[in-house]
Amino acid sequence: MGDKMNNLELQKHANDVRKGIIAGVHSAKAGHPGGSLSAAEVFTYLYFEEMNIDPKDPEKADRDRFVLSKGHTAPGLYAALAHRGFFPVEDLTTLRKLGSYLQGHPNMHIPGVDMASGSLGQGISAAVGMALSAKMDQKDFRVYTLLGDGEIQEGQVWEAAMFAGHRKLDNLCVIVDNNGLQIDGAVDQVCSPYPIDKKFEAFNFHVINIDAHDFDSIRAAFKEARETKGMPTAIVMKSVKGRGVSFMENVAGWHGKAPNDEEFAKAMAELEQGGME
Repeated sequence: MGDKMNNLELQKHANDVRKGIIAGVHSAKAGHPGGSLSAAEVFTYLYFEEMNIDPKDPEKADRDRFVLSKGHTAPGLYAALAHRGFFPVEDLTTLRKLGSYLQGHPNMHIPGVDMASGSLGQGISAAVGMALSAKMDQKDFRVYTLLGDGEIQEGQVWEAAMFAGHRKLDNLCVIVDNNGLQIDGAVDQVCSPYPIDKKFEAFNFHVINIDAHDFDSIRAAFKEARETKGMPTAIVMKSVKGRGVSFMENVAGWHGKAPNDEEFAKAMAELEQGGME
């Protein structure tokens, strides 16, 4: 695990992650800012405090693993990795550029990335496999995976959940970013996944509901997940899509849209102000 930080320090890191998201997507003129911004706090907490990782040794054998199952929110993962020291922050503006190692979805050539992902529903299966391998090899690393609430409309998610619950993979922590919106609109209008918590409970998960933007809630949830034995944990976090940028918040259109120059300047000004609070 990383060094313990107070909430103000964590929030400053989350703000830097948000600025990295906006800078990368603006430079690329493509990408997915909304769902990246909604997960900025959990990216921050995982990489700056929760996980046993080492930027100087990204492939150390006993490291905790993270799989970004909703791979289109790679800008958020990349910003967290960069600010944690896995690669230069300056490289974030090469997002999706020809020849850049920071492509639109994560791949395993990127320092700190444990699994290529992007086809929705598949990342959780990879995470379950990692957790099972740790049990079989008697290793004590933990596996974390982040899913979208639109993504859990995929049947493969529930096949993986059924297997994880059956095998009592208590080294697995599934996180659902419940921002309520997907590319086609509100998740409950497209194909409702609710109630998310009850569904995971039915697959023998320990479930924790939290506020995605409150570090006290996040900290307590991950502590509870580590202490839970005999079953995997699902953390269902209620979030705001586009959080931190006023004109992006709760707008489905920012699922896959880059800000223009004027929008970029406005967003960065708001985030600069947020970093001083």
